[in-house]
Amino acid sequence: MKNIKVHAPTPVDLEDDLTSLRGDCARMVPHWAAPERTAARPVSPSLIHGVDVPPASARLVDAMSDYGD
Repeated sequence: MKNIKVHAPTPVDLEDDLTSLRGDCARMVPHWAAPERTAARPVSPSLIHGVDVPPASARLVDAMSDYGD
């Protein structure tokens, strides 16, 4: 078995790296378009259907204790 020595990389100046990263992000902002925010609307329970849970998953969840036990 070989004894492989691992040397830590030379210390870096984290403050300059963070400043560089922030500058890179600021330059990229015009390239990233965020979608308009829309208000979430409630869904009628009658529209929620077709959910199938495999029996093994149902048993697993049923066997879990509830929070606070």
